Amino acid sequence: DRTLSDFNLPKDVYPAGRLDKDSEGLLLLTNDGIFNQKVTNPKSNKFKTYWVQVERIPSEEALNQLRNGVKIKDYITKPCKVKIVDISIEERDPPIRFRKNVPTCWLEISIQEGKNRQVRRMTANINHPTLRLIRIGIGKYNNTTLNPGEWINIAPNKII
Repeated sequence: DRTLSDFNLPKDVYPAGRLDKDSEGLLLLTNDGIFNQKVTNPKSNKFKTYWVQVERIPSEEALNQLRNGVKIKDYITKPCKVKIVDISIEERDPPIRFRKNVPTCWLEISIQEGKNRQVRRMTANINHPTLRLIRIGIGKYNNTTLNPGEWINIAPNKII
């Protein structure tokens, strides 16, 4: 598995937040502890936006369950934004599991929390397991153009 040290990044930067090993997408790196706290602290209410490929097509009722908050373990998630999106994404390497007779769809989900594997647990709760999870935005910053391993400098005011 690749780590951040494999990407020839500037010295002394560290992630503001995290992605689990099964997830892809945007990761903010910083050398500013105050900025990191502003981005990652749940009290900051920064939205994190994901494209989520799920099994089957969720009903409007199922999407409303997510919008209103679902019970995961011992807590109820904060309300989130969710919609079905029509996007085309390159296949992942390694590919996701494929079942010939089970359709999939992509959701765009924006949450203000970020508990461990929260999005995956939310979609499982409505019986639409996550197959693929790609973070595309944090706060005001959305990225859908960088390729894996690419990075750019951005001003903090573009995010918070």
